[in-house]
Amino acid sequence: MERKHEICSPFIPRSNPARKTSAEIISEARQSLRVQSTQRPFTPRDGHRQLFGKSSVRADRDNRPPSTFSLHAQNFDAPDSRPGSGTRLSPLDHKPKFPVPCDAEDPFKALPKPPTDPLEVKRGLPGGRARLLRSGSLTTLSPVEGHIHVKEQLNPGLGQKQPSAKRHPSTDHTKVRSGPLKTGRCRTASESRIMQPGVDSGVRLTEERAGRKTELGNGDHTKSTEEDAESLVWNNMIAPLLQQLESMAAGSSEGSLDSLCDLCDGLHGTLAKADMLGRRCKRRSGILRTLFRLIDLNSAQLNLHIAKLCLALCVSGNNLLNICKLIFQISRSESNDILFQNNFIIGSVLGVLSNEDVSSSGEALLYCVGTLKFLSGNSAILRLLLDKNCVGVAQKLMQRLCTAEDTNFTIAGHILVQLTATLRNLADHPDSRPLFISFSMLSELCLVLRHHCKDPDICTNISRIYSKLSSYSECRLALAQTPDSYQLFLELLSKHHQKQDLVVRLLFTLGNLTAKSEEARQQLFQCESCMDTLLQLYDTYQRRDNSPHTPPQKGPLSPSEPQAPPGSVQEDEDVLVKLVRVLANMCIHPAVGPALANNTICIQLLMETIELRSVQESEELLVNVAATINNLSFYQEESSVLRRSQLTIAKLMLKLVLSSSRDAMLEATRVYGNLSQSKHVRDFIMQNKVHQFVVTLLDSKSTEMCFSACGVLTNLALDPANWDSLSVEGAAAKLVDCLRDFGPGDWQLAGQVCQALWNMIVCGSEKLLDTQERESLLEFLTTCLDEQEALKWIENEDMRDFHRACWELEFLPVAQKLMKTLRPPDLTA
Repeated sequence: MERKHEICSPFIPRSNPARKTSAEIISEARQSLRVQSTQRPFTPRDGHRQLFGKSSVRADRDNRPPSTFSLHAQNFDAPDSRPGSGTRLSPLDHKPKFPVPCDAEDPFKALPKPPTDPLEVKRGLPGGRARLLRSGSLTTLSPVEGHIHVKEQLNPGLGQKQPSAKRHPSTDHTKVRSGPLKTGRCRTASESRIMQPGVDSGVRLTEERAGRKTELGNGDHTKSTEEDAESLVWNNMIAPLLQQLESMAAGSSEGSLDSLCDLCDGLHGTLAKADMLGRRCKRRSGILRTLFRLIDLNSAQLNLHIAKLCLALCVSGNNLLNICKLIFQISRSESNDILFQNNFIIGSVLGVLSNEDVSSSGEALLYCVGTLKFLSGNSAILRLLLDKNCVGVAQKLMQRLCTAEDTNFTIAGHILVQLTATLRNLADHPDSRPLFISFSMLSELCLVLRHHCKDPDICTNISRIYSKLSSYSECRLALAQTPDSYQLFLELLSKHHQKQDLVVRLLFTLGNLTAKSEEARQQLFQCESCMDTLLQLYDTYQRRDNSPHTPPQKGPLSPSEPQAPPGSVQEDEDVLVKLVRVLANMCIHPAVGPALANNTICIQLLMETIELRSVQESEELLVNVAATINNLSFYQEESSVLRRSQLTIAKLMLKLVLSSSRDAMLEATRVYGNLSQSKHVRDFIMQNKVHQFVVTLLDSKSTEMCFSACGVLTNLALDPANWDSLSVEGAAAKLVDCLRDFGPGDWQLAGQVCQALWNMIVCGSEKLLDTQERESLLEFLTTCLDEQEALKWIENEDMRDFHRACWELEFLPVAQKLMKTLRPPDLTA
C-alpha cells in the first residue's frame, strides 16, 4: 500500500508565541532572539593620589586647586576669632606658664578621652555662639599692648588665691556697656586670676578702641557662675595639658610623639566633658595657637589628632581650609591609611561636609572630599565610610552643589569630580547598593549630569557608577524609573562622542537596561534621534580603528567628515562591542526589530564589521554582530533590507564557521538556521559544503550546538536535491545518536531532532536508516512517549513541572508523528 507523503516543516524560530508556558520562555531565549552579555569596562587604578588625574580635562589648567603644597604653623591665623573691625591683633612672644597638677608617676593617668564619634560633638550651636558673644566675657580678654588698658583697684592680698567658698554673686560688680571683646592670646594663670569676675568687687576693666570706650562692671549671677566654672576647669585641667604639650614638643622625639597624641586626646576629652568644644571656650584661641605650633613637628599621626581637635573647636576661614588641606596631605600616602582606620577623623571630615557652605568654604570642602576619594580606595576604610553614612552625606552635599550660585559653579564642579569619584569607589561594595537605592542616588546623579553635562570628568565618573550598579536588577529598576534618563544618556553620547571611556560605559549601562526589559527597549528606541546617535557612533568608531586588519574605509554616514584621532585599538573596539550589544537587545522588541531589519545603514555597518575584522583579533565583536544579525533575521519581511542582503550575509558567515572560535561557530550556525528558510541560502550552503560542517556539529557535547545544527538540517531536508548528500554524511544516524544522548534531559532539543528526522524520512529517503537503526529508534521513542518513564529521573517538583511542559509541548507532538512514519503500513487494516 502506497503511503501518502506529508508536507515537511521548516525550522522557524518563534519570537512571541501565543502561549506562555515555561517551555515557551526557555524557547524564546534559546532560539533566534537572545540577549547579549559582555564584560564591564575595566577601570585601571590611578597609582598616584591626586585631585585630578592625567586623563582629567583639568589636568593642565592653571586655576585648578593643587594637590601638592606645604603647610606650617605660620600658615594658620593664631586668633581664629578676630575683632569685628577686621584688625588682626599681634601675638605676644610671652609663653604662659601653668601649674601642673598631675601624678608624678604617670602624667597621663585619668586623662579624659575625646568623644568616641566626633559627629556627635555639637558644632557651634546657636546657643553656644550667643553665649560667646554675650557681654561680660571677661575670660576671653587677652591684654595686648597698645590696645587694651586695665584699670585695677585691688584689695590687699589680691595676688593670693581667694577661697571659692567666700565668693558670692553679690560681690560681682562687673558691668559691660557695649559689645563683646575678642581674644588675642592665652593668658597666664595669674592674669586669669586677676580677670576672673567675682574675685574682688573693685576690679574694673576698660577697653579703648577706635574712639569707643567699653567699661566692664557688674555681671549677672548666672554669667558669673559659668565663668567661675570655666576658669576652674581652665586653671586646673586645660592649662596644665597645654603646658605639657608645649614643653614636650620642645624636646620632641619619636617616643614622645605617642605621648603628644595622648595629650591631644586628653585635651579633647577634657573639653568635651566640660562642654567647651565648638566655640564655647572663651580661650579657644590659646588652645588653637598651641595646636598650630605642633604641626611643625611634621608627624602624620600627631597632625590627625590635632586636626580632629581643631575641627571639634569649629575652626573657620583660613584655618578650616588649612586643616582640611592637612588631612588631605596625610591621606595622599597609602601608608597613612592605617592612621585613618584607628582615628575618628573620618567622622570629623564628614561633619565638615554636612555643615559647611559651598560659598564660604568651597575649597575646604574640596580637600575633604578629595580625602574621602583617596581613602575609599582602601577596602577596610570603605566599609567604615558606609557605616558612617557617607552615602547619605554625599547625597545632601550633591543637592547643595547642584543649587549653588553661578559664582560658585567652578568650585562646585571641582568638588563634584571628587565626590563622584568617591561614590564610584563606594559602589564597589555590595552593601552600598541598598544605600544608593534608599537615598535615591541614581536619580540624584542624573540631576548632576544635567547640571554639569559639559564637564567630561563628572560625566565619566557618573558613567562608571552606572556601569557598576546597572549590573544589578534593583539598581536597573531605579535607573529606568528616572524620568528621561535614556534621552539624557543619548545626549551625552552625542556631546562627548570622542571620549571613549565615557562612551563605552554609557553604552554598557544601556545594554544592561535593555537586557531584560521590553519596556526599556521600546523607550530607548522611541527617544529622539536614538538610532541616528547610535549609528553615528558606530560609524565613527568603525573608522577610528587603525589596526592592521582594517584598511581605511569611507563610512556610510559621513564619508567626508574629518575623523577623530584613533585611540587604543582595543578601547575603540570595546565601544563597538557594547554598542552592538545594545542593538542586539533592542531588536528583541517586536516593534523595534522590524525597523532595524529595514535600516540600510544598520545592516550595512553590521556586514562591514564582519568583512573588515578577523575572528582571531575581534572575536567578541564578531560574535555580537552575528548574534545581532541572528535576532534581526527573525524579521524577514519581503521588502526588508536584511532579506535582500541574506545571501551576502550567508557568505560572510563562512568566516565564522571556519574559525577556531566555538562561540563564533555557534552564532554562525544559528544565523544559517534562520537564513536557510531561503532556497538561495540553502543552495549556497550545499555548494560550499557547509552541510558537512553542520553534520559534524552533531558530535558536539554541547546541547546548544546540536540544537542549532538540527535547525539547519531541518531546512536542508526540504529540498530533494539535498537528500543524497545528507545520507552520505550519515546525518540521520548522527541525529539518532544525539536524541539518545540528550533527549531525556532536554525535551526541546529532542523535539527538534525528531523534526529533522521526520523531514529527512518523509520528504527524503526511507533508506537514510537501516532496519536495525529504525527498530532501535522506535524502541527509544516508545519509551519516551510514556510520561512516567520520561520524567521519572526528575526529583525536584519545580523542575518536574518545567520538564513536563517541555515534554508535552515541544517533544510529544512531533515524536508521535515520527513514530507513525517509522512503523510499516498495517496491511490488515
